[in-house]
Parts: sequence; C-alpha cells; structure tokens
Amino acid sequence: MQWSCGILDSADKIMEMKWLLYVTLLALGTLAAQEHDVGDDDGDDVIDIEDDLDDGVEDVEDSNPESSTPPPAPKVTYRAPVPTGEVYFVESFDKGTLDGWILSKAKKDDTDDEIAKYDGKWEVQDMKDTKLPGDKGLVLVTRAKHHAISSKLSKPFVFDTKPLIIQYEVNFQNGIECGGAYVKLLSKTPELNLDHFHDKTPYTIMFGPDKCGEDYKLHFIFRHKNPKTGKYEEKHAKRPDADLKTYFTDKKTHLYTLVLNPDNSFEILVDQMVVNSGNLLNDMSPPVNPPREIEDPNDQKPEDWDERPKIPDPDAVKPDDWDEDAPAKIADENAVKPEGWLDDEPEYVADPDAEKPEDWDEDMDGEWEAPQIANPKCESAPGCGTWQRPMIDNPNYKGKWKPPMIDNVNYQGIWKPRKIPNPDFFEDLEPFKMTPFSAVGLELWSMTSDIFFDNFIICTERAVADDWANDGWGLKKAADGAAEPGVVGQMMAAAEERPWLWVVYILIVAFPVFLVVLFCCSGKKQPSAAEYKKTDAPQPDVMSDEREEEKKRRQGGRGGSK
Repeated sequence: MQWSCGILDSADKIMEMKWLLYVTLLALGTLAAQEHDVGDDDGDDVIDIEDDLDDGVEDVEDSNPESSTPPPAPKVTYRAPVPTGEVYFVESFDKGTLDGWILSKAKKDDTDDEIAKYDGKWEVQDMKDTKLPGDKGLVLVTRAKHHAISSKLSKPFVFDTKPLIIQYEVNFQNGIECGGAYVKLLSKTPELNLDHFHDKTPYTIMFGPDKCGEDYKLHFIFRHKNPKTGKYEEKHAKRPDADLKTYFTDKKTHLYTLVLNPDNSFEILVDQMVVNSGNLLNDMSPPVNPPREIEDPNDQKPEDWDERPKIPDPDAVKPDDWDEDAPAKIADENAVKPEGWLDDEPEYVADPDAEKPEDWDEDMDGEWEAPQIANPKCESAPGCGTWQRPMIDNPNYKGKWKPPMIDNVNYQGIWKPRKIPNPDFFEDLEPFKMTPFSAVGLELWSMTSDIFFDNFIICTERAVADDWANDGWGLKKAADGAAEPGVVGQMMAAAEERPWLWVVYILIVAFPVFLVVLFCCSGKKQPSAAEYKKTDAPQPDVMSDEREEEKKRRQGGRGGSK
C-alpha cells in the first residue's frame, strides 16, 4: 500500500507542475498584452514603465559597471579599391574632386527655358551616416533640375570577342520619389561633345535603376543599328521577375552589374545576385530581327466572306401561343392590403417646426415652403398613401421571340490577310557587336536630392569586377553589418516599438520547456489496486514479502531464547 500511495503522490505532483506552468504562461501572455494596451492609450494616467526600467538598469550598472559594458563593435577601416586587371574605366571619387568629369552646358530641346538648362548640381561628398570615413562618392545634390555629367574612357570599348561588364553603386539616401540613377555608355562618334551632353546624345547602352510613383524599373536598353536602313532603334530587356522595391526604399548602398557576353547572353545583378538574364536575340522588345513575313497591306477581305460560326435557323417558326406583348411583371392578385394601412395619410408632410428665414425675399426666392419630413403618423402604421398591389414575375412572360442558332454551313473562319515576304527583313545573329562607346555619362532628372554614386568600373573580366566590388561595396556592407546590433539587440529593439512581441518571445522560449516537462518528466502512471481487480493482470506480491519478513523475525526470536 505504501508503494502504491507513493506513485499516486508523484503523479499528482507532476500534474500540479503542468498546471502551474500552464497558468504561468497564460499570466505572462496576459500581462504582456495588457502592457501593449496601456502603451497604446494616450493620456496622463499612463504608467511610465520605461522610466522604471531605466532606473533599474542604472542600479545594475552602478553595482556592476564592468559586466554591463558592451563589447566594442569590430572596426572596419576604409581603403580605396584598386583594380586588379585591365579596365576601360574606374572611378572611386576618393580624390575628393571632379577631376576627369565634365559638367554639361547644354539645354534640352522642346522644354521651357526655366528648366531647359542642365544646371543641376553635382558634388563629391561622404555618404550621409557613413560607417567608412574617407569613402567618398558622386552626389546628385539638387532636386527638380536636369543633371548631366560625363567622363571619357581610357580607351574606346569595341565589342569583339570579350564580354562587357559595367558595374557601379547607388544609394538613394533620401529614398526616391521620382527619378533615375541609370548610366549611359556614350557612342563613339565624331560629333560627341561632352560639354554639350544632353538627352539626345547618342548612346550605345543605358543601364540602371529608375522609379516614378510605384513603378520600379531596372533598365537595360541598347541601341541597335538596322543594317539595311542604318537607323537606330532602342531594344529593351524584359522586366525582371524580382521585386525591386527594397533597392529604392531601404536607403542602403546597392551594387548594380550588367554582364554582356559575345554569345549574346546577358545577366543583370543587384548586390551580386542575378535578378534578370536572357539573350539579345530572344528577350528584347521589340525583337532585334524583324519577322521574315508580314501581312499583305494591300490584301482585302472578299465581300462574300462569311465569318459567322452560328446563324439563326431560317426554317424556325414562332409558336402560335407565343405572346410577345405579355409584360415581364404583373400585379399580385393574391396580395391583401395590410390592416392599419393609412390610405388618407401622405408619406411626407411639411415640417411644422420649420420657420421661414428672416432674409427670405419672396420677390427673389419665390414663395417659401416648409421642407418635407416623413409623416410621423406612418411610423407606427404598415404604410401610408394609396395602397398598390406588389408586382411579381409574370409566369406567361416569354419576351420577343428569336429563332434558335444553328451551325453556319458557309462559315469560312476569321479572315486574315495573306502573308508576303517582309521587304525590310534582315537577320543579325550578332547583336552583341554594338556601336563602340568612348565615354560614360549620367543624364538625369530627379525629384529627390542626394543620390549617391560610387565605384564605377568598366572591364571585360568577371574576376576584376568582383575584386573591385569586394574592395568597395563589400567594405561598405561589412561596415554596415559591424554597426548593426546583434540578433538579440534587434529583437529587443523591435519589442520596444511593438510590445506585443514580448508575448511571441515568451511563447517561443516557454513552449519547448512545457513540452519537455510534459513528455520527459511525467512517468508512466501505475494502475491502482482497484484496476488490478478488474483484470487478471498480476500485481506486485507485496503481502508475500511482508509475510516472509515476519517469518524471519519469528525464527530469529526462537533462536535467541535458547
């Protein structure tokens, strides 16, 4: 019996622990929710919990200043990137000047003189809130102005057997309302004059981010020369499937890369991750090559061409009992006027409390009449005025008779003009071989200021571009990461702004503990004596053990008396 009671007591204690843990979790969640509600209420009676916590923190800091001091964040030292291979253009702006860059003096055509000038301001500055002192960049300073600046390559880029890689960084320090941050690779022509760089200056490639309203774009456009006419036409890459919004709104520095290969394939990367890819022959709009055949513009549809797949049955006859004049609705003859209906009372009456305004001029405004209000006598009645039977659907209504539709035996299909060879057809299987370019330029309009550009590079080797990125953008990323709080710090900061997160944190921590107690600490309940009696299962021979002990004591007693 003592053994059985001990098992029962242990099981009861475990159940008490389970209930105690459950109640504790419930209480903690309720308190956290109440704290959130109190924090949301505005008024003088709000308890300033943060002050109490601050006092507690100060006490702890006074008692143990060494343990409360956070470890210093790792320091990232800036060092200007250096290209590791052949390049056509590099610029890190770390000299702090615009040496090598030319500000445009042009004016836009077909624009009001007040805004036609390219008088937007450019400066070399440190980034706002920079974590890398000494890392400078080119900043579009002014808003609502035309900006144009350009610089020559060390030598013209000719599209032959090597890839083209262009890469640079952008930071929308103030976000972006409407404006672009794309770059133009200016075509090598005898007429190229960077002093008069403007929107009509011929370019070979335009690449980079652009945004207005909620339309977030990442342009890749190249100008293709028609081999038959010699005219240029813009070809736009398909829009990427990736969501680009974050790159415009998070106020972080992002790395934009375009890779063009001699096999006509291309890749567009943001922060060294591919966001778009394709082929110049298949994934541009309009296509590089026109169709081989086109519709004959002189072909005309014959007058007897029948495009009707169905026609009314010419042999159908309207049935004699079809009544086209039957109304769709009729009065319900079974309806009965409700008792208490006030036939002699109008639905609306003149407002007895209304008074003619003092400034009412009957000569100017006409005879004054009190405004109409709902008849108060009708409020307690089922209705007022002349009672009319309600309208119901007419069971005999059929509407205007129409013959049924049957298949048209003369149907010839939808007519289309015949195809003829396209007189403008050409086939360019190497669109990669574009017009050489000799300068890089930024020609932009923006409604937001302080757009930050940095670390331009144009080269042919992917490894060179990657090294440049790691030494520039990678360093910025490392510095930002070192300055950010750890995971725990971020969670605490988030909970300070949104107190309801404490409930989530408590449940995440406490729930696994609850499961451990539930499944690991609870032993298998032993059956009671009553349960043994209900079955033939053997039970511990407790009584036999007790008799054996008693027998040994008696034998020992008899031996001692001798």
